[in-house]
Amino acid sequence: MENRRYPIGKYIVPEKITREHIDQWITEIESFPARLKEKVAEASQDDLNTPYREGGWTIRQVVNHVADSHINSFSRFKLALTEENPTIRPYFEGLWADMPDSKDTPIEWSLNIIEGIHGRWVYLLNNMTEEDWEKTFFHPEHKSNMALDVACGMYAWHSNHHLGHVGLVL
Repeated sequence: MENRRYPIGKYIVPEKITREHIDQWITEIESFPARLKEKVAEASQDDLNTPYREGGWTIRQVVNHVADSHINSFSRFKLALTEENPTIRPYFEGLWADMPDSKDTPIEWSLNIIEGIHGRWVYLLNNMTEEDWEKTFFHPEHKSNMALDVACGMYAWHSNHHLGHVGLVL
């Protein structure tokens, strides 16, 4: 069950984040939209409505969740780059995934959002300075600050994590 919930394992922050880590994570974020599109290209409606594990989201909900999550992450990066340690707004991802736009809509809409957000996000990431990577935002749910280098790694992991979920069904 744990390997279905975390098919690539849990995110582990490297002890010391290097430029090589960041470059690898940007590459993973950049390639994610194409990798996801390729994975779901031949999916039937039945496939899209199949949960990746008992009690888990359907593949359709996973794809729509990634769009929601990465919109939020892109916004968090922009806030951290333009404000001093801003407090971000958490959201209830499980409740979002249960909404009609997550459960019923064509995944193409979210695939387009993911492609657009990732294009903008990667451009932003590639133009950040070394000082920018140290900037932080405060996550009130976790009651901690998160540096943008850590967040970059987390969202590269998040992309691959959910690609792993899709791969459990397709």
